[in-house]
Amino acid sequence: MGILVGLLFGLGLFLIFGPRRAPTAEADGDGTGAAAEPRWRRSTAELLAQAGVRGLSPGQFVAISVAVGLVVGFIVFVFTATVSLGAAFSVFAALAPRALLVRRRRARMSRLREMWPDVVDNLASAVRAGMSLPEGLAAVGQRGPAPLRGAFTRFGEEYRATGSFSTCLDKLSDELADPVADRIIESLRLAREVGGTDLGRLLRTLSTFLREDARTRAELETRQGWTVNAARLALAAPWVVLLLLGTRGENVSAYDSPTGVAVLVIGGAVSVLAYLLMKRIGRLPEEGRVLRP
Repeated sequence: MGILVGLLFGLGLFLIFGPRRAPTAEADGDGTGAAAEPRWRRSTAELLAQAGVRGLSPGQFVAISVAVGLVVGFIVFVFTATVSLGAAFSVFAALAPRALLVRRRRARMSRLREMWPDVVDNLASAVRAGMSLPEGLAAVGQRGPAPLRGAFTRFGEEYRATGSFSTCLDKLSDELADPVADRIIESLRLAREVGGTDLGRLLRTLSTFLREDARTRAELETRQGWTVNAARLALAAPWVVLLLLGTRGENVSAYDSPTGVAVLVIGGAVSVLAYLLMKRIGRLPEEGRVLRP
């Protein structure tokens, strides 16, 4: 058991201090070296942005996850006096912050999906009224949906300070971190650069499409919710029962033996595999941010 605890402690130190290594350099098209950010760091940063979590870096998020896992593992060990159970629940607890973050991201994306048609309608009205594109985007900060006003207000302030429409659009896209926002922003960027008279019709068509997509996805998510929640309950039930039995030392002392550890490892692997398979089968297709690097 001491070896297992040592491995978990070493893994936690690696996750905390490993990402602080200097990134490797890659040659770009100009022959200069460009810093290559680790893939896990990019994906975690994107997840934090899409969940609406500001001021938290990927490294800090990983450190928090490891700390939560160690604290929960220690608490379980104190109540059960079983190292193997403490280690098992430590792993589950370390994964819990990411699961909560994914849940927050899904909820935020669902709310935004219902708001984008109103944003597009406001932009279309601004275009019909003869306002410029920067003025129309800044006006969304006053007349648009309340959760999105802050981002568009900051866009207006940044544009008035710098006058760079493209740079302000990039910052707005990074702050919103939403595929639909990327589509709208790139359409406005193209209209600003090449001109044209079809922007109003494009925005009205996009608004209709977004409303239909939001309505269809809401129906599918409602039907899917019962099945997914039942699967999560079936996955968590055995471990909750095991934790309750852990309060009786004579029932769980066997889990400190090699056979007990093997049972926990196999059970945990089967649980994770079943959960991932359930998510893979029941997931709905999601639009990626293909318009952003």
